Amino acid sequence: MNANFLSRVRFLQRRAFLGDACRGVGTAALASLLAGRNVRAAESQVSRGVIAKPHVTPKAKRVIFMVMAGGASHLEMFDHKPELAKRNGQLMPESVTKGQPIAQLQGAKLTCFGPQWGFKKHGKSGQEMNELFKFLPDVADDLCIVRSCKTEAINHDPAHTFMNTGSSVSGRPSMGSWLTYGIGSESADLPGFVVLTSNGRGGQNQPIASRQWSAGFLPGKFQGVQLRGKGDPVLYLTNPPGVDAGQQKDVIDAVAKLNQMQNAAVDDPEIATRIGQYELAFKMQASVPDLMDMRDEPAKVMESYGTKGSDGSFAANCLLARRMAQKGVRFIQLYHRDWDHHGGIKDGIKLKIEEIDQPLAALVRDLKRLGMFEDTLIVLTGEFGRTPMSQGGNGRDHHMKGFSVLLAGGGIKGGVSYGATDEFGYNAEENVFPVHDLHATMLHLLGIDHERLTYKFQGRDYRLTDVHGRVVKDILA
Repeated sequence: MNANFLSRVRFLQRRAFLGDACRGVGTAALASLLAGRNVRAAESQVSRGVIAKPHVTPKAKRVIFMVMAGGASHLEMFDHKPELAKRNGQLMPESVTKGQPIAQLQGAKLTCFGPQWGFKKHGKSGQEMNELFKFLPDVADDLCIVRSCKTEAINHDPAHTFMNTGSSVSGRPSMGSWLTYGIGSESADLPGFVVLTSNGRGGQNQPIASRQWSAGFLPGKFQGVQLRGKGDPVLYLTNPPGVDAGQQKDVIDAVAKLNQMQNAAVDDPEIATRIGQYELAFKMQASVPDLMDMRDEPAKVMESYGTKGSDGSFAANCLLARRMAQKGVRFIQLYHRDWDHHGGIKDGIKLKIEEIDQPLAALVRDLKRLGMFEDTLIVLTGEFGRTPMSQGGNGRDHHMKGFSVLLAGGGIKGGVSYGATDEFGYNAEENVFPVHDLHATMLHLLGIDHERLTYKFQGRDYRLTDVHGRVVKDILA
């Protein structure tokens, strides 16, 4: 037998062996630790990131990015439009909508649909928000409300993709992946990019595709990891019954030898990456259950969030986000679903505000209590907004031309209202704030020049903001 044939056999045996051996998360990692294998090189690369020295002085160390999935209505949240209320039931002026992209209202009679709830001003800054908010007004002067955001996609999945990656075309790295690629993570035993999801009570809980936290063409180690907020946080986190440490060591000794053989043949950096990920998975076997166990939280803190533990709610996920922030996780993304109000928006928004109001305010206060608010950037947004025109008489269609984003902490100026939509809430017209500007500003706050964080793929240098984006300094502290 020639050397090439033997090499091919070894490669196929290795693939089959790994497929059978790696059924439990952490199998390879435990053996590598017990055997004393040196995998620190891969881990240190993850923790450092590719930017050795910040491009600009960072104001934030981490991001908690909250997506109100389904498209939260800015007109029932933060963008008060008295003129729209006055014209309720009247035809929407054609000058506003002519030639504009519309999702499901194509060919329909377009009538003005006034805000379904009143608005109140709060704090010294006079921040204006829906009258249903009871807790968020207490931190109004810590918030920056941008009312002029716009996106480039009008349907849910591409709009999520655009919000996450700066492109409506799937396959690009998500912002969490870009961030951990650039500056790494401060956590030794948790991923640098973690995702949590929660469901609303209205029943419109559309699925969120896992590709939304994909690393795209970046190395796989920068992909986001989803933790389930209820039940087992990670599938196959524990080892199967009957598998002890000694058996794991035997498996990993064999895997390590096979890895060495394959690496000698192909010199593939993904092999070192995989070893590093196995080690992280092993560490997660201890760190994740500890993270999810909230019995060490003071009762007053639990009460402030409105949760009794890891129950999968938005409230619980906000508290988990704070715990992950404490442990050095760089990018924490929370999806809260059930905002797709094509009908019944008045009652639907009431449910949604009840679900997010208390925990969101508690997160701000809790981070302040711990001295972490100043270096934790909080962002709350939908993938787009909702139309000022009625759909079915009591709902709103998808809307991409103007919506609101809430920011706080991490170098953001509190008590600021930035930008505006027109009198109908249709077009962003004052200090227009595209999603690319949001990404550029986020990276800037974390010490990154968005034009310099690039990755060469298929002969082109890519970046999160593509060829767009500017840092919006008016909202920076």
